[in-house]
Amino acid sequence: MRAGAPPGGLGRWGRVALVGVLLAFCMGPVPGDGGGCGQPAVELDPETFFRGKAAIECERCTECGLLTESCRAACELRATRPTAFDPGCFPLVHDGEVCLRALYYAPCDELSAFVRDVAPLVPTECDFCPPGGRR
Repeated sequence: MRAGAPPGGLGRWGRVALVGVLLAFCMGPVPGDGGGCGQPAVELDPETFFRGKAAIECERCTECGLLTESCRAACELRATRPTAFDPGCFPLVHDGEVCLRALYYAPCDELSAFVRDVAPLVPTECDFCPPGGRR
């Protein structure tokens, strides 16, 4: 044992290292502190989201040769789009990005289920506020 070191203690440099490690862990964000993937938590603008969603659906419907009423409405430039999410629903920008990416990369057979005119499916990535599961 070195002279001046407390019995069974860390010593000066050991304490400095311990403080450094504790600071590194304590200064980082905690889960829920920020948005996804390091983004700040910013609410998704509904008008921007629904306009982008329609543009992607139109492009993908055209690529896949889908002729549903939903596809026609997505491609209609003057169509009325939703201007708000359901009451109590507050998705973040990251949620919208994940949804739009899922629609953009969906294979045609999956996309056809999302834009069919009768009982369309909602991609799980786009199910921001399922009934009974509002946040």
